[in-house]
Amino acid sequence: MEQDHLAESLTDLFTNVSTMIRGELQETNNVLELVEKMNTRVAEEYKGFGDVASGLTIFVEQLKCKSGRFDEYVQQIDTIEQQVTEFEAVISMLDKYVSLLESKVQSAYQIPPP
Repeated sequence: MEQDHLAESLTDLFTNVSTMIRGELQETNNVLELVEKMNTRVAEEYKGFGDVASGLTIFVEQLKCKSGRFDEYVQQIDTIEQQVTEFEAVISMLDKYVSLLESKVQSAYQIPPP
């Protein structure tokens, strides 16, 4: 009877340990399934970001191409700006020269300044 009770207790112990291990393995399996689903979701999300980045790269290349076409015009504008600056300097010199001539003419004819 004692052996039956001991055998029954050992059977219960092994059954309970087996159930506990099965439960822990199921929990681990559930966690792994969750991680797998999360990885799939993250991969899908980053795939979308990859598509956006690819589109942006193409857009930037198109902008570079378009801006390259404007380089000639920018250079022409810079040249015109330089010429305008030089022209303004010449006009300033002519204005001073005209003022000097005006004062000499007024002095020669003794015309009072306005």
